[in-house]
Amino acid sequence: MKFIYPLIAATALISACAPGAAIDSDMERGLIGAALGYGAAKAVNGNGDRGAIVGGLAGVFCDDAGFCSRSRY
Repeated sequence: MKFIYPLIAATALISACAPGAAIDSDMERGLIGAALGYGAAKAVNGNGDRGAIVGGLAGVFCDDAGFCSRSRY
């Protein structure tokens, strides 16, 4: 079941960093990541709390890792 947590983190990153997304702050990305992580974990009969933690952390730190950097026009 441990293989599912990278999938949850990827889901949170993709949704929080979608092109044209109106999500600007770390808090917004963290909340959305936590919600999607919880939902993804429950969808595969996993632990929803762990999914929320992993998804929330992925959402908060995705811009620091360079995944969510805004393109400059």
